[in-house]
Amino acid sequence: MRQQVSPACALTRLSPFFEETFLNRLCPAAALSAVMLAVSPANPSAADVLVDTHIQQVTQQMPPPVLVRGEKPKVTSLDIRMAELRVPAVSIAVIHKGRIEWAHGFGVTRWNGPSVTQHTLFQAASISKPVFALAVLRLADTGQLDLQANVNDYLTSWKVPDSAFTSQTPVTLRALLSHTAGTTVHGFRGYEPALTLPTLTQILDGQSPANNSPVRVDTMPGNRYRYSGGGYVVAQAALQDLTGEPAAQYLQKVLLQPLGMKDSTFEQPLPASRAAEIAMAYRADGSQVEGGARVYPEQAAAGLWTTPTDLSRYALGVIAALKGEDGAILSAPMARIMLTPVLNHHGLGPRVGGRMPRIYFAHDGGNDGYRCLMVVYEDGEGAVVMTNSDNGGVLAQEVMRSVASAYGWPDFAPSLRTLVDVKPERLERLVGVYQFDDGSVYVVRRYAERLVGHELGQAPVNLFPSSDHEVFARDVDLVVDFKGIDDKVTEMQLGVGETERRGMRLTEARSQKVFAWLDSTERRFQAQAASPESEAAVRALLAGITAGKPDYRNMRPALADSISQQLPGLQQWLKWLGELKSLKFVQVDANGRDEYRGEFVQNPLRIFIRLNEDGRVESAEFAPG
Repeated sequence: MRQQVSPACALTRLSPFFEETFLNRLCPAAALSAVMLAVSPANPSAADVLVDTHIQQVTQQMPPPVLVRGEKPKVTSLDIRMAELRVPAVSIAVIHKGRIEWAHGFGVTRWNGPSVTQHTLFQAASISKPVFALAVLRLADTGQLDLQANVNDYLTSWKVPDSAFTSQTPVTLRALLSHTAGTTVHGFRGYEPALTLPTLTQILDGQSPANNSPVRVDTMPGNRYRYSGGGYVVAQAALQDLTGEPAAQYLQKVLLQPLGMKDSTFEQPLPASRAAEIAMAYRADGSQVEGGARVYPEQAAAGLWTTPTDLSRYALGVIAALKGEDGAILSAPMARIMLTPVLNHHGLGPRVGGRMPRIYFAHDGGNDGYRCLMVVYEDGEGAVVMTNSDNGGVLAQEVMRSVASAYGWPDFAPSLRTLVDVKPERLERLVGVYQFDDGSVYVVRRYAERLVGHELGQAPVNLFPSSDHEVFARDVDLVVDFKGIDDKVTEMQLGVGETERRGMRLTEARSQKVFAWLDSTERRFQAQAASPESEAAVRALLAGITAGKPDYRNMRPALADSISQQLPGLQQWLKWLGELKSLKFVQVDANGRDEYRGEFVQNPLRIFIRLNEDGRVESAEFAPG
């Protein structure tokens, strides 16, 4: 593996447009003379030249998500995208031919701070889950637990509460690790470092000072896939009760050290002695997360501090186990169990994708101020990207696409589309409103000579014809295929990457109502005028949550389900904020949401709300003010 040097700045030279506005903050010591992390030797070998070529391709020739036959692709560079997205730090490790070919840091750990190195720590967020799962599977591999047994057989400090669901089918560790146990609580918000942390039992029961709802089983275990960070906390409790050791201590000894993950730790909070090693957490607007990086006592679900290099060592350890190598972290049969999908392409820890013979395992992660992505093929190709920004998820996907293109992966590279001429009247057939099974709506409209499509609440994208019944986007990997009977379009199939969704066309009367609402929203955006009903809707939502009785009938079903799962934590948070002293309209954002600033006794709060064409709450979001 090529070794990293410590230059003044870990970025290639920026375009002139960004040098003054971004690089001076990013790398003051070398504002106009940034250099690459990798420095070639005086007489580079062919292997060195190849690695340098790969690095240049990944960081300087980042392709768009969609290539159009016959058109020259418009490429960009990592430094430009970091500037545009206000991402201070990115760290990348690439696995090639079964080894870590290169690992580099780009940017700075904080604005005007030191450069990122391959040892800079980031929060792995939900990538903690597949790493933690490996420890549970080791216990199963050595006969210390049964993945199919009732998890309550291993829990002593807390028990999964009995219910009509668990009486028929008990919760198992296999189900918990594959998100099929029927457990609630999707994810966790973390805690400011100065706050008192809850115990694991308080987290599981949703009791103060925990800021989450209780972890409970509310559907039949094994019947459906539903992502649940809460389920991983149950597994964390089981591991601690079974081993008699704190999770961080046990995982360090039996997992991180054997895998050579020497920079990593599950310690929460991170010891003060290691504070200088981290990339600080940042918001999408480039401001630092208030109070610093959040603390996650939910270690199995979100608590790993690590580097792309160490996560690559984890991945290579899994591959070694699949091959049955001596001294591997798991036996080959157990490794195969880990990477066998249970439901919705999810194995016991990682997600599983690809097609034979190129199968990959993957996971992404998102904590406050951190976004990351890991993709590794079983044949020894892969990459890990970690960032310190809420915008980093977009950048991580773009970097992964660039890696896939440079290394010839069968997945994640840009899609190739064909643009064809289609008569306007044939495109006119596709205009309409389509509803998915979850109640969300996709709209296709015509502007001048082009089609524009978007799901309500998301930014519109231009759609281009590849036939008289199929269109694609250029800015995102999206394809819409329209179907019907006797040339009348009745439904559509929306494909985004590997995800497909089917939508049925609404009636003309309902469609016109949606179109009128969109026109009204556009006029409000241009005039920056709040919806007449939105302030009352905000006040009612805040009052309902505070009282523990939100009006779910006035919400989109998906929003109602989300708020019901998070209700105890949201209620506790709003009660802590205290009385609402004032509520002021701020703006209509580009997604048609009305933004308000609420002044509470303790702290201000930004509230984003969007009402649909029927006046129901389509979306609601709270953020520190």
